[in-house]
Amino acid sequence: MLSVAGTKSKAKGGQGQFPITQNVTVVEGGSANMTCRVDYNDNTSLQWSNPAQQTLFFGDKKALRDNRIELIRASSQELTIKIGDVSLSDDGLYTCSLFTMPVKTTKAFLTVLGVPSRPEITGFTKPAMEGDIITLTCSTLGSKPAANIRWFRNDKEVQGSKELNATGKSFTVRSSLQFQVDKGEDGVAYTCSVEHVSLSNLYTTTEVLEVHYAPLLEISKPQIDPLEGQYFKLECVSIGNPIPEPVLWSKDGGELPDIERMIVEGRELTITTLNKTDNGTYRCEASNHLGTSTAEYKLFVYDPNALGQHGPDHALIGGVVAVVVFITLCLIIVLGRYLARHKGTYLTHEAKGAEDAPDADTAIINAEGNHLHAEEKKEYFI
Repeated sequence: MLSVAGTKSKAKGGQGQFPITQNVTVVEGGSANMTCRVDYNDNTSLQWSNPAQQTLFFGDKKALRDNRIELIRASSQELTIKIGDVSLSDDGLYTCSLFTMPVKTTKAFLTVLGVPSRPEITGFTKPAMEGDIITLTCSTLGSKPAANIRWFRNDKEVQGSKELNATGKSFTVRSSLQFQVDKGEDGVAYTCSVEHVSLSNLYTTTEVLEVHYAPLLEISKPQIDPLEGQYFKLECVSIGNPIPEPVLWSKDGGELPDIERMIVEGRELTITTLNKTDNGTYRCEASNHLGTSTAEYKLFVYDPNALGQHGPDHALIGGVVAVVVFITLCLIIVLGRYLARHKGTYLTHEAKGAEDAPDADTAIINAEGNHLHAEEKKEYFI
């Protein structure tokens, strides 16, 4: 990569002109062409000098013994030289001189880009143990200007802490991640990416984290109820790293009682034909170097001919009947109290005429009169 930036000198009255130069940027290891020219010249010489003020070329005459430096063009109006296999030590301010009286000079800056080394990740412990705190460090050397480091956890960017150290004209860049590992980190890819102006493509390196953790077991069972005479299978599902094995099956704290019907294949326990004697607690157990885990399943074998399996739910029906009977009794009680109250009111009205009678005979006559009067009213309304 090579770029140039032109700078033109200003004429200084009758003293003549200043030479014209260009700033140059080149990637380390490349080649840089340094050009100095004037618009007109009266046969005076042009000269290039390096940052240490050592003469490189005076006109077409080579002054410094450096095989990397060669003449491209020399004339009265131009002096162009080439510096090959450029290194960071070539970086600096170069001088073009026009030997008039007085001597006119113009500066040109040669910028050399230091290419960063490919990144390296350190700090991986293979394997890491669950609960460990680890520090991952990504390093790149020799960049100028300083490179930029980015971290990715799988495809998601995460932030690291950056450290920058200068070594001569170049930089060593480091970025670190610190975290506590758990089983969720097992198999996660951590990628370090290096960005720099000298690179057309990113430099990346990736490490996959391996985490060892204790096993965890669970028994996977069929969704249907186990019925007598049916085929039945249990699976001991396990997670753990390393993989916990072998898987051991037991029943009620002892060995499986019927190895002809109870078949163990890897993590599966199959009972070919269920019967009532299979009722009990089944356990699977597995281990790795970090621990042991168990899981249990309580098996109850149902009789397919039992009403509880295929008949109506008598408990539910009995509950509904009890509620209906209770509501009916409540209605009967309320209706009885209502009718009794209205009958008492009717009798009270019949005896109303006898309340003020002076003797018993008069009270009877008055009561009969009221009764007849009521009958008359009844006949009248008819």
